[in-house]
Amino acid sequence: MTNLQDLKTAGLTPFSIHSDQPLFRVNSGVSIHEALSHVSDLLHLSKLLAEDAAMERGKDRYAWASHYLQEMSKAVIDDVVKVLGAPGNNRN
Repeated sequence: MTNLQDLKTAGLTPFSIHSDQPLFRVNSGVSIHEALSHVSDLLHLSKLLAEDAAMERGKDRYAWASHYLQEMSKAVIDDVVKVLGAPGNNRN
């Protein structure tokens, strides 16, 4: 049985794909707790930016900032899911 406190990011998930090549990748070795805490912050900021973009004229740059924060967040969550679903990490 694996302790969640001991799990780390795998570093397998790329994001910001350009010409079929990733510009960035989630780093391996970050505790899942810290990674998910950071993702929570990214998603909160993304939500605020999306709200501003929806409510104010000429704020499309907020929408793009929100888009990129969401892309980073998804990559971290996907990487964590890969770790949690890995063989040997059965927590039951």
